Amino acid sequence: MNQQTDNLAVLTVLYDGACPLCRREVNGLQRRDQARHGDQPRLAFVDIDRADYNPEVHAGISYADAMGRIHAITADGEVLRDVAVFRRAYALVGLGWLYAPTRWPLVRQLADLAYGLWAAGRLRLTGRPNLDSLCRARGGNCAPR
Repeated sequence: MNQQTDNLAVLTVLYDGACPLCRREVNGLQRRDQARHGDQPRLAFVDIDRADYNPEVHAGISYADAMGRIHAITADGEVLRDVAVFRRAYALVGLGWLYAPTRWPLVRQLADLAYGLWAAGRLRLTGRPNLDSLCRARGGNCAPR
């Protein structure tokens, strides 16, 4: 996966490469992006679980923040979080209709609630250590901003 923000990318998604469900989502988005845009992808991906993840290169988003909820950075530097990341990423690969209903007020609230529950339990549900343990394994270098 891309480790540096791709200059051609419209959206850089920060993801947990040690999370099997996250990798599956990223792989699907990458395949769709390549099929639609060939050698000029609209999406770039940064694995925040790599030891060389540098928050300063990615809008100051700490490891802890990125592990807690999905983040993405637009080409103009706007930081997106949660369902907004999926809405934008899927739109860029031609599947925006899947997340379009999450713009509607009631659906937005429900989608944000569902994502919040998923994010809160993601590490446990995927068999990973808790965030404190992951931070200790990184030498404690993961303070939220």
